[in-house]
Amino acid sequence: VQLQASGGGLVQEGGSLRLSCAASGFTFSSYDMGWFRQAPGKEREFVAAIEWSGGTTGYGDSVKGRFTISRDNAGNTVSLRINSLKLEDTARYYCAATYNPTWPLKRGAIQYEYWGQGTLVTVSS
Repeated sequence: VQLQASGGGLVQEGGSLRLSCAASGFTFSSYDMGWFRQAPGKEREFVAAIEWSGGTTGYGDSVKGRFTISRDNAGNTVSLRINSLKLEDTARYYCAATYNPTWPLKRGAIQYEYWGQGTLVTVSS
């Protein structure tokens, strides 16, 4: 199993980024996907999740309205569009996968089976 995140970088406050995660080694279209982030000295935080079909999404309170998660099951990718970046969005962003045939979307990091290595997002003032 591989989850390869990309798209991070140094961005000015107020800017935008699009993170992508390429998945392989499992049946991507059967798994819910999530994005988490972890800033230095802090716990891993739930950012967003999307149901296996793409029909349902969920967001953490701190990113709601600014972040948009989407997926392409044909291409085995999940993306995270980040708008109106804030200094506090600085973190390493991880994509993760969980087999979840029942509702609701999972928000706990421990509930996800597969993880990528993450991509670093740094927001400057």
